[in-house]
Amino acid sequence: MQLQVARIGKPHGIRGEVTVQVLTDAPGDRFVPGTEFVVEPAKAGPLTITSARWNKDILLLGFEEISTRNQAEEIRGAKLFIETEELEEDDDEGWYEHELVGLEVHVGSQVVGKVTALNTMPVQDLLVIEDADGKEILVPFVEEIVPEVNVEDGYVLLTPPPGLFELNTDASGSDTEEDDAETKDDA
Repeated sequence: MQLQVARIGKPHGIRGEVTVQVLTDAPGDRFVPGTEFVVEPAKAGPLTITSARWNKDILLLGFEEISTRNQAEEIRGAKLFIETEELEEDDDEGWYEHELVGLEVHVGSQVVGKVTALNTMPVQDLLVIEDADGKEILVPFVEEIVPEVNVEDGYVLLTPPPGLFELNTDASGSDTEEDDAETKDDA
């Protein structure tokens, strides 16, 4: 089974090092020289670590296959995966992104969209949901808002606070356009 452990960020310096968004609880075990990653998109990999160091709170990685800043820029946004057999099936501590992507999103008995990604953030994670209109909605992945994740039956249940789905809509943008039109009419 493949497990995503990082997402490559921007280049750091001129020798091909990159910043990474760490998506594992054990970075000291996962990012050691000699570790080879499966990469998505596949054309960017595989990648083998030559160096791993922390610069404040940012992990910097160097790879055998990347030696220049331009090469590092080409792999920006790539996802790093490891092959693992050590996942416990009864782990109640959380879910991996690959387990959540594609699940239907329910509010009560109504299907309101699908999970398209999991953004792992320092304070709390965010579910990225695409609604029926194709709009992206960010939902805090906390028990009060996402009380149930049922991977076996293919859904997550939300109990969103009022206005959560409207936060990401263009309603405020259309009001601005109307206000602009009214201002032109007044002139």
